Amino acid sequence: MRRLRTILLVILCLTIQAPSIWTAAGEQRQQQQRPNIIFIIADDMAWDDSGAWGRRGIRTPHIDRLARDGMRFNLAFVTASSCSPSRASLITGRYPHSADAEQLHWPLPPEQITFVEQLKSAGYWTAAAGKWHLGREVKDRFDIVREADPAGFRLPAGHGAEQQAMHGKDQSGAAEWVATLRDRPKDKPFFLWFAALDPHRDYQENIIPHPHRPADVFVPPYLPDLPEVRRDLALYYDEIARLDAHVGQVLAELERQGETDNTLVLFLSDNGRPFPRDKTTLYDSGIRTPLIARWPGVVKAGRTTQSLVSTVDFGPTIIELAGLMPMPTFQGTSFASVFKNPSHQIREAIYAEKNWHDHEDRSRAVRTAKYKYIRNYYTDLPMTPPADALRSPTFLAMRNLRDQGQLRPEQMTIFNQPRPAEELYDSEKDLYELHNLAADPKHAATLNQLREKLKKWERETNDRLPVARTLDEFDRETGKPLPNRLPQRPGKKAVSNKFDQ
Repeated sequence: MRRLRTILLVILCLTIQAPSIWTAAGEQRQQQQRPNIIFIIADDMAWDDSGAWGRRGIRTPHIDRLARDGMRFNLAFVTASSCSPSRASLITGRYPHSADAEQLHWPLPPEQITFVEQLKSAGYWTAAAGKWHLGREVKDRFDIVREADPAGFRLPAGHGAEQQAMHGKDQSGAAEWVATLRDRPKDKPFFLWFAALDPHRDYQENIIPHPHRPADVFVPPYLPDLPEVRRDLALYYDEIARLDAHVGQVLAELERQGETDNTLVLFLSDNGRPFPRDKTTLYDSGIRTPLIARWPGVVKAGRTTQSLVSTVDFGPTIIELAGLMPMPTFQGTSFASVFKNPSHQIREAIYAEKNWHDHEDRSRAVRTAKYKYIRNYYTDLPMTPPADALRSPTFLAMRNLRDQGQLRPEQMTIFNQPRPAEELYDSEKDLYELHNLAADPKHAATLNQLREKLKKWERETNDRLPVARTLDEFDRETGKPLPNRLPQRPGKKAVSNKFDQ
């Protein structure tokens, strides 16, 4: 039924509104110069892991420069802390469950509308380079797609040498970024979707000339401060530094072409770092994103904003900046006004969801500027990290400490069964969201208010429990593949090979 409603809505939009939309858009295009737009999307980078957010041990001079020259969004969030659902939401302006792309590796259905084809129809040259992870059916929304990795993610250990060689030529995912920018037609505005593979696992040593030292890293309190954890984080920092170098190359090419002043550059990440209690969670370490906007002459340098922004808002924002009329399929709100007025608030809360990602789960969250409410639907399941983090030195160290009874309570959350049905955090005071206030009578009113707010969002977006659970694809203790699960949608046969997506 969800897909049928979407198809009918698309038909209605195209047949009734399209003529007036494009006529009005054409008139506006004649009256103003439309900005070029570049998305630079990190893969699994935490919101605070750069110098721009005060992480002194990590070397990110170009990302820091973006922040100095533009605006830093301190309360920006993704709709899902999972790669492909997050990207599907970003490109459609819809929540993952509304885009019918809520599970990892589900390709975006062809009937979904993205903002890219609107830009393309209005005269923009559109290109994607790097990680794709959106499926075959929507590649035609871009003029060109230069996919760095056909699988959409880095191959885990254990694949054959031939596969590793084929997919390992461009481990950063950014090799074609500058070339794509150079290949653009010079008589059109452009939109570029530059998606990195960094800092996604698996990690290798010595990928940059001067690797980070374990002594330089910051270990969050929900991870044990051990030598193997520090080494793991240092390798993660190295990939962020490699990504930063590619960001610098794009900025330099923009300047060489004389397009800096007329180009809006947006830097963000699809979800949090690939460590336990980060990626795939609904804590801020999973869904908060390091959004930076640079647009000389429009966005004043060195600005910050506390305006709540969600990646579901990107579609409406880009369409407004291009002088076009938003399609009614969008579920977000434009934050274009924030570029000129950082104090402007476009929403009271953001919403996020967790669905199947390597392992079964279902949770929902609502976040205001101060509080976070999480509703866990499958309380019998532990908060197992994604498979790549399960294979990490960090998780192995945590598992060993757990078996020895030496993990602190805040470090045990990934193993706890059952989980609480409800979680409430003062995210302003409790930065790492370690103290659950859901049972505290002093916060009963806040708990009820956010509970009702989440229920309303679920009703409005038609978010319903699935009729059946999905099997895990990896063992929750070892991270080893299981034979009993293939990516599929209810009512459809299983996809035979993830690399075909």
